[in-house]
Formats: sequence, structure tokens, C-alpha cells
Amino acid sequence: MNDKATAADPTSRPGTVLVTGGTGNTGSLIGSRLAALGHQVRAGSRRPAPQDERGSLTSPVRFDWHDDTTHATALGGARLLYLVAPDAEPGPERLMVPFLRRAREEGVRRVVLLSSSGIAEGGDGLGAVHRSVRELFPEWAVLRPSWFMQNFVGDQPHAVSIREHDEIVTATADGRVGFVDAADIAEVGVRALADDRPHNTAHLITGPEALTCSEVAATVSTHAGRPVRHRAVAADAMIERLARFGIPEAYAGLLAGLDQAIAAGSESRTSPVVEQVTGRPPRSFADFAAAHAATWQRPAEGTQEAS
Repeated sequence: MNDKATAADPTSRPGTVLVTGGTGNTGSLIGSRLAALGHQVRAGSRRPAPQDERGSLTSPVRFDWHDDTTHATALGGARLLYLVAPDAEPGPERLMVPFLRRAREEGVRRVVLLSSSGIAEGGDGLGAVHRSVRELFPEWAVLRPSWFMQNFVGDQPHAVSIREHDEIVTATADGRVGFVDAADIAEVGVRALADDRPHNTAHLITGPEALTCSEVAATVSTHAGRPVRHRAVAADAMIERLARFGIPEAYAGLLAGLDQAIAAGSESRTSPVVEQVTGRPPRSFADFAAAHAATWQRPAEGTQEAS
């Protein structure tokens, strides 16, 4: 698919889809949308909820990257695959590339990989997975989103820091990021899986504007109802901070390195892909913040969160 990709509704090609990361930010949305289009969807996760807790649209299935005995049942009969890397794994290719080869042997014809805007094809980690997806499958797409807006809500470290300390802490300095809503990423993924014509490309996916974390903090301040600041720290301090949230040291180092790349300008860009593929503009951070203001309210007295 080129830059003039159609924005019409995807043509439904019902078939069995395995959605790894099926309960995650993008996987849960992709699964429900594909099911609504008529696909049989298996929502893979390490701890799948019972069917009656998830509704009737998708079927939960146990899938654990580190337990290959779960792979055969998850893959059986699937023709489409949405691929999300294992959590906090600095070397995901060692698990994902053998799985891709197995998927090809099992008859999967189309794969959509969730990668990252900061990772190019052919490098270590997801870069190697990206290359394998392109080489192994006749129908494919790689989603390369910028940083998720969802990093600032829920139980994510930034959200905890906002609630507890009125600050966002990064090693990004004044670097800009085209923060993007997971729903926009998911809709591009749905089109890549369900469109009649395979996309066969890597999609760089961003929000409508590139923001500094100081600008993000100012927007959060408006909707939290109190001042929130961005505090810039060195990479070593960022690694220590992430470790306090339970993030493994090697993965924390990778994240801190990505922060440094942002400081150097690696993410100071926007892309028209969301509108080109879906027919609607991507969500702004201001709109996202207005919808999620409640997540930044201080915890009730007597409760504590990690810092």
C-alpha cells in the first residue's frame, strides 16, 4: 500500500485471526473490530479471561511467548496474525522469529507486526522481527507507532508520577514526540489485516503534532486542575527510576536510550498515515487529556502508590 492508501471501510475477508497481546492496548481493540467484521478471533494472552467475561465476539486462548506448548493451539487454523512482542523483553527476536517460521508452516498468510517508530528494519530486536515478517509472508504490514498517549494514564509510571508528585520525569530533554492514541494505531492495524489488498509496507504512525514533554505537562495541568511539570533527568537516573517501578534493568536501559534518542530529535516528526488509511485524522493529545482527566486525580487519603 502506498501513501495514497484507500480510506474506505475494509473489505471483510472472514477467517481465523490470532491476536497476540489480545488483552493489551491495541490487541483488544483490533480483536473486537475484526470480530465485528466477521472474523473468528482468538485473543491470545498469558491469563485469558473466561469467555463470559469477555463477551461473545472473541475467543480467549492461552498464549505465552515463553511457553511454546501454548503455540500450537493458538495457531491452529489461523490465517491472519497480529503480532505483539513479549513484555519487557530486550531481545524479542529470539522468541518471535522461530514462532513466525512456525506460523508460516501452519498456513498463516498475513501478518501485521506492532513495532515502534524508533526501530528500523534489520537491526536487533524488533528490527530483526520486522525483516522476518517481510521475508516470510506474502501479505504483511509493520506498524511503527510513535509513543502511546496511554503511557500517561492508568498505572503507567508517568501517570503514577503525575498523581503522586505532579510531575512527568523523562530523559527526553526538549525533544519532541508525535504521541499517538492506541485507538488510532489499532484502526490502522485493522485495515492492514482486513483490507482485501495487502498493505505490504511499514506504516509510520503518529498523532497530529509533535510535542515536548513540557507541553504534555502543560496540557495535563489544564485537565488535572493543578500544575504539573516536566522534570528532565539524565539517562542513568531514568534507568534507576524505571527499575523502582519493577522494570527489568536491561529493558529500562533500552527505554532510557530511546529517551536520549528523542532528546536528539529522533521523534520530532508527524505522519499522515492515520488519515490516509482510516479516512479520519488522528486524535490530538488535548482531546485525549480531556477524556482521561480522571486518571490524574490524586489518590484518596490513606492510599499510596509507587514512586
